Amino acid sequence: MTKQFRGTYTVMITAFDAEGRLDLEAQARFTDWQVREGIHGLIPLGSTGEFLSMSAEERRAVAKCVIDTVAGRVPVLIGAGAESTDEVIDNVAMAEELGADGTMIIPPFYSTPTWDELIHHFGRIGDAATRPVMIYNNPATANVDLTPPLVAELSHLPQIDYIKESTMDVTRIRDILEMSDGRMTVFGGIMGFESFVEGAEGWVAVGSNIMPAALAKLFTLTVDDEDYHAARALYREVLPIIRLVAGHRYVSGSKAALGLIGRSVGAPRPPRLPLQQSEMAEVKAALEAVRLLPQNAV
Repeated sequence: MTKQFRGTYTVMITAFDAEGRLDLEAQARFTDWQVREGIHGLIPLGSTGEFLSMSAEERRAVAKCVIDTVAGRVPVLIGAGAESTDEVIDNVAMAEELGADGTMIIPPFYSTPTWDELIHHFGRIGDAATRPVMIYNNPATANVDLTPPLVAELSHLPQIDYIKESTMDVTRIRDILEMSDGRMTVFGGIMGFESFVEGAEGWVAVGSNIMPAALAKLFTLTVDDEDYHAARALYREVLPIIRLVAGHRYVSGSKAALGLIGRSVGAPRPPRLPLQQSEMAEVKAALEAVRLLPQNAV
């Protein structure tokens, strides 16, 4: 039976050791902690997971590690994006073979495909997939904008049932829901709380790498309980973390923060660099603001 995806899903970091190699033991510990903290779902091998800096063998190893560690406790969507349609289809097949509940797919990020090319691209993927696909709109990095009218057209394709809408314009959620006539379920990307208010059924969050319980609770308070007063108060509490990882430091900032709270997952891989010492003060300030910074790290 196909699972229905809703809630706060962590777009996961990938753990590396001191030499920059995959650290699957750390990945498993981090995965299990996320589930025990109450996260609603997990998405390894997204942008935050540095999928473009990893080999196909490494991506498969991470996908298997997360799926096996989760063991069905929450849904797992595997990031399957690539520039080539055929490679995406191969990635989807790999994810489904390993037992993923679905995949998340960013559009081709170099070729700037046209409307017709995107319909053909996602149509072939949808025909090949047997489990739901979450398309991912992030024009700032993908060089492609999946506008609401295009998303409505894509929603007619098989398995293209979800979208991570990762612009700052939350009115797009309203428009996607209206234009797709219920065929497309929307997850927020950058904007979580605001997306919920506009009708999103979930949030693909970076900050929940650091605060899974709080960001899962933000969804529950807003969408399930409709307690907007309590949700807004919690949102203000966690904003320092959301802001910390909202810009270009979404990988390096997340990894630096996890190291400071005793959940080291290594450094990013080049071309990304670890944060400089001068940047760590901001990470510490954000953690201190949400009461996560250990006394010995001050």
